[in-house]
Amino acid sequence: MLGTPASAGPGDPAPAALPLQPGDPRRLGAHRLLGRLGEGGQGVVFLGRSEVTGEHVAVKLFHVPAENDLGGLDTFGQELEVVRQVARFCTAQVLDWGTLGDRRFIVSEYVDGPPLSRVVAREGPRSGSALDRLAIATATALVALHDAGVVHCDLKPQNVLLGTDGPRVIDFGIARALGEAQAVTGRIVGTPAYMAPEQLEPGELGPPVDVFAWASTMVFSATGLPPFGYESVPVVLDRIAHHEPDLGGVEEPLRDLLAACLAKNPALRPTARQVLDRLVSPAGGTGGTAVTEGA
Repeated sequence: MLGTPASAGPGDPAPAALPLQPGDPRRLGAHRLLGRLGEGGQGVVFLGRSEVTGEHVAVKLFHVPAENDLGGLDTFGQELEVVRQVARFCTAQVLDWGTLGDRRFIVSEYVDGPPLSRVVAREGPRSGSALDRLAIATATALVALHDAGVVHCDLKPQNVLLGTDGPRVIDFGIARALGEAQAVTGRIVGTPAYMAPEQLEPGELGPPVDVFAWASTMVFSATGLPPFGYESVPVVLDRIAHHEPDLGGVEEPLRDLLAACLAKNPALRPTARQVLDRLVSPAGGTGGTAVTEGA
């Protein structure tokens, strides 16, 4: 998870990280590595310090050698240059990229705050103004991403950090940079509980996939569970493809908006900008009256 501290939370005086392991690099590019922030299926995330600015950064080193994924090194660099153009509000900005032998790494702004998944597990679901702020901030991040031509492809509670200055979306554009957003093969790209139906089939993925994942993330935020459950992967994927989401714990008017975003047909989902417009309209938050489509 890009930018996620191992034990630091809002208000801590300095980032916290686990010690580097014997086989870990001690620097990547112009960044000295200070410790491990986490490890996932894609790679290891390190806490680093820029030798140019002195600021802390998050450095993600991918497991997969460059020649084994869908995007070549040239494509990787070109796509990350696009990602770097994303507006900085509500996202962790991508600062640099490079390679270590045949493995790639991405350097991003360090966000000092826990992931949404951990906060909900520890404190319970969000509601009221806290849920409103979360929904608006993350929808704003999607607008910025999509305006820059970037599709996240893996938006989920683990990729939303609750920083001291507000929620930030992280790990965006990585699927695109690896060549997966534009030409998906038979392998699944994404996290099953937050995937859109079109991610289950080969083909091009566009912004609607992020709108679906945003809605799934907001359902988790409001209820503590994703809309299609946490059972085995085959069961969850079958529900995503063929069943309606469970929105029973979501209050109106947010529930109506999330239902529209979770449409099986991507063409029927609102755009990220339409989502944001509905959220900031007088009755568009979690405490007003329902907003009808087109309002």
